Amino acid sequence: MTSFDFFRTAELPVPAVTAEQAEAVARDGFGVENASAVPLGSQQDANFLLRDRSGEPLGVLKIANPAFSRPELEAQDAAAAVVAAAEGIRTAANIAPTGTTPVLEIASSPALFARILRFLPGGNLGGDRYLGPRRVAALGDLAGRTCRALAGFDHPGVDRVLQWDLRHAPRTVAVLAGHVTDPHRRHAIESAAGAAWRSVSAVADDLPVQVIHGDLTDDNVVCGADGLPDGVIDFGDLTRSWAVAELAVAVSAVLRHEGGEPAAALPAVAAFNAVRPLSRAEIEALWPLVVLRAAVLVVSGLQQSAVDADNAYATAALDHEWRIFERASSIPVEVMSAQIAHLLGMSGPSAAPRPDTALIGGLCSDTVVRLDLSVESETADGGAWLAEGREDQLARAALAGGAAAAVTAFGQIRLTRSGLRLPESPATVPTGIRLWPATAMRLTAPWPGVVEASSTGGGAVLTLTGTAGTVEVRGELTPGEIPARGGEVGAGALLGTVDGPVWIQCRRPGPGLPEIPDLVRPEYGAGWLSLAADPAGLLGLAPAGAGTEDATALRRRRSRSFAAVQEHYYADPPRIERGWREHLIDTDGRSYLDMVNNVAIAGHGHPELAEAAARQWRRLNTNSRFNYAAVVALSERLAATLPEPLDTVFLVNSGSEADDLALRLAMAATGRHDVVAVAEAYHGWTYATDAISTSVADNPNALSTRPPWVHTVPSPNAYRGEHRGPESVRYAPEAVAIIDELAAQGHPPAAFICEPFYGNAGGMALPDGYLRALYAAVRRLGGLAIADEVQVGYGRTGRWFWALEQQGVVPDIVCVAKAMGNGQPLGAVITTRAIADAYRGQGYFFSSAGGSPVSCVVGLTVLDILERERLQQNALAVGDHLTARIGAMARRHPLIGTVHGSGLYLGVELVRDPVTLEPAVAETAGICERMRELGVIVQPTGDRQNVLKIKPPMCITRDSADFFLEMLERVLRTGW
Repeated sequence: MTSFDFFRTAELPVPAVTAEQAEAVARDGFGVENASAVPLGSQQDANFLLRDRSGEPLGVLKIANPAFSRPELEAQDAAAAVVAAAEGIRTAANIAPTGTTPVLEIASSPALFARILRFLPGGNLGGDRYLGPRRVAALGDLAGRTCRALAGFDHPGVDRVLQWDLRHAPRTVAVLAGHVTDPHRRHAIESAAGAAWRSVSAVADDLPVQVIHGDLTDDNVVCGADGLPDGVIDFGDLTRSWAVAELAVAVSAVLRHEGGEPAAALPAVAAFNAVRPLSRAEIEALWPLVVLRAAVLVVSGLQQSAVDADNAYATAALDHEWRIFERASSIPVEVMSAQIAHLLGMSGPSAAPRPDTALIGGLCSDTVVRLDLSVESETADGGAWLAEGREDQLARAALAGGAAAAVTAFGQIRLTRSGLRLPESPATVPTGIRLWPATAMRLTAPWPGVVEASSTGGGAVLTLTGTAGTVEVRGELTPGEIPARGGEVGAGALLGTVDGPVWIQCRRPGPGLPEIPDLVRPEYGAGWLSLAADPAGLLGLAPAGAGTEDATALRRRRSRSFAAVQEHYYADPPRIERGWREHLIDTDGRSYLDMVNNVAIAGHGHPELAEAAARQWRRLNTNSRFNYAAVVALSERLAATLPEPLDTVFLVNSGSEADDLALRLAMAATGRHDVVAVAEAYHGWTYATDAISTSVADNPNALSTRPPWVHTVPSPNAYRGEHRGPESVRYAPEAVAIIDELAAQGHPPAAFICEPFYGNAGGMALPDGYLRALYAAVRRLGGLAIADEVQVGYGRTGRWFWALEQQGVVPDIVCVAKAMGNGQPLGAVITTRAIADAYRGQGYFFSSAGGSPVSCVVGLTVLDILERERLQQNALAVGDHLTARIGAMARRHPLIGTVHGSGLYLGVELVRDPVTLEPAVAETAGICERMRELGVIVQPTGDRQNVLKIKPPMCITRDSADFFLEMLERVLRTGW
């Protein structure tokens, strides 16, 4: 078939075949009796799912577009078999019944060919919902394995000319561009396609050619039980082409999805390269081919919808095809090629050009202050990085200190250009430097070239272009006189004077390179920086040092020296090095709303806390066996928050230590060792607290390894437990009966321990009267009642300072930690004098860090902040706002089963079915990963890991709460 013939026959619409006709073809042509045919969408073929009487799939009847011949269809079947055999990939193989022809010719004009292909269950990745990195990587892996399997495949049916073959993309665009009626869109497509083809042409001779699937997209892969693609269908575009085009097609498919910017496709590139390594030429060609694929999609889609107006499949695709093109062309191909090379470890830093003379003379490292604007800079403390004009303020301070100039660092993340509550990473990577001179300075040409001058709203712009590269200076400068003859100057020529702050950017030489923004997003930093060079050398200064170690490299180091059981959040965690209030900031300058750090009730980086701790460190830090005021003051204030007779305080290091000590106190006071705990609870990691922790989320073996002195009562879960809603009051008498039975068996408990709000289950309130009944039962038997307030105390519920107040009880022992120190190792056990004195028989007690002067001062300061900043009241107001909004959201999204808790101690339980309450475990994990990408830190909790844990710093603002709600709504609407 010639190329001319192809473009003529490509105008044929999808074969007009009804479901009844398809059933007749299956019956009369393949002997498949009593099959029902359900139409499936396609851009060029007529596809039908055949089902038997019970509804079970029998296969897919595919009636090919008349543009395709029998040898082409036979090639497709052969390729499907090869891919399945070589790589174990599920494929839509030909399953023609015995005694029938695999490719059936249907008598019609023009002739049509039909086949029955294997139906692959599992669903595809089609649509525009979000695809996470694991799915994107799996798509790339599948494309790589398919490409590898077909590397040696050959068949007469593959030698054809297709408009989808990217080797013919320029002609396809040229012939079909007339279907793009919008002149602006048509110009964009023709311009982008032309530039992309020039890039491909430069390396075309070095691109390997082989048979490829040619359409390995989200629509043409099928997912396994884990939701990852593991099957390939529709070999209709099988052809001989550039091998890298297989990847380009898969990458372009990612761009149609929610969040599908170019960087989102990079996991597919890395996964493809891992199984079928890319050459240098293929790396250079890949992104230009993605742009060409996008252009072909647009023009072909418009052409198909024009000649086949009733083809709903083709018409519906028009919007997402344009979205693919917009995204593919949103980042210059030079930048994406460099970014891909960096990703695959095949790039290096750009060498700075050597100047003949300095751009600005008289500067040296001894007289110039290089401003540190990074995430780890002390100049960012106390939220100072958010102040408007912070860079100018720091520069003025440096000049006031006697510096000849202040400059920023090339390529160094600038936190000052970030912000809060951002669903997308901000542009924080500078592609040049900013200079503030103490006095006016001469500007001279560092090499021969052509000089141009202009003005903008931000001042003057002076550009010098020579064979060494281009240098641009912009800002407060006075250009010199430009030579009349083309603006040509020699090295050392006076270009003007720098009168104030200026921006300096040095670009590598080369025609047609894109303009470089002053700041770019970190995801594309390596790509953009490949087009630039550090201007510091033009000023006689040393280049900027190596940047901060990236998150991936740091995680690898962590895995070599840090016990693996100390897990980290997220599959690919960012490197967090700063916090501010309810926000965490990574080393790329990206801020994340922290919805889980219940330790930091006063927020991260609180200046008053930092100063109080530093001041005490300068004075004294020792242990509680010395006599100093802070330990007394903190103990008095803690005891004053609780009713009589709770008046005696132990200070410890952590919540685990607090609960452990509480158990020892109970055992010492009662002379017993048996303890009653609640199922699905977590109390700590020490030997004793791990023994009473029954949550299988924290320890999968918690129930099977529990020692004989630990006894449990059922989880009083009013939402999904045995007794639900009003019936949950039955949990208390049933638990009392268990305790009485223990006593009857000779095991009266030393203590009953329980969180007044059921934290590990998602911040769930206990049934009314539950603790009153159990406290009475255990005390009747001579035991003690322990309230574990480690997570929920200190006003987090909003309505009560201590959560036990909700139950109207006074325990014998109260344990608290976490919030007490806002992250400082500090906890407490508050009990009665008699119980505390009973411990004397066990020896003496002290805690090195818990009762230290620094810890006590921090504890006192936290109490001051809690009261002065009205954090408990804020927890109530913001928490009620969150609860109401999530409740309304649940009416739109049935995945939300319910909202547990009070104040800022909440749990959003996610279920697949509102009746069976099947836990939405995978969905919860996926939502948490996607929320991180959108700038929110949230994590699963509960034994089923299907509850979103909502326990942010208590200083969280309503604006931040609304940002969380907005992102959660977005994820529930667009996928995870």
